[in-house]
Amino acid sequence: MDLSELWAIFGPAVAGAVFGAGWWFWVDAVVCSSVTISFIHYLPGIFATLAALMFNCVRKEDIDYSPYEDGEWRLKLWLFLAYVIAFVSLAASVGLLIQDALVTTGPSAWTGTAGVLQCVLVLISGLIYWTSHSE
Repeated sequence: MDLSELWAIFGPAVAGAVFGAGWWFWVDAVVCSSVTISFIHYLPGIFATLAALMFNCVRKEDIDYSPYEDGEWRLKLWLFLAYVIAFVSLAASVGLLIQDALVTTGPSAWTGTAGVLQCVLVLISGLIYWTSHSE
């Protein structure tokens, strides 16, 4: 058994564990918070999950890397939009972390930290699954 076969077997499980850990951090922060968390704090994690689903809809074999052929421009546009949503959700979670750290009346800094951890782990899990799943 070579490394690629092991990655195909255990990669989806690792991706699921990382995804679950990301959402676990967020649920822990919401449950342990002393104030009510506004819905805007939920959006980066939701959009990170959406972005992970979007780029996992694309098979690796369908991507044409030739710069001189027309290729599948819709596929490349879909991937571009998925990565834009991913990075915007990550930037939004960092912005909410900074806001939570500076404002004393809102949620604690742990809520912002958990939001950043959630986005990072959800996006990493999406990439782990994308590299490991086989058709």
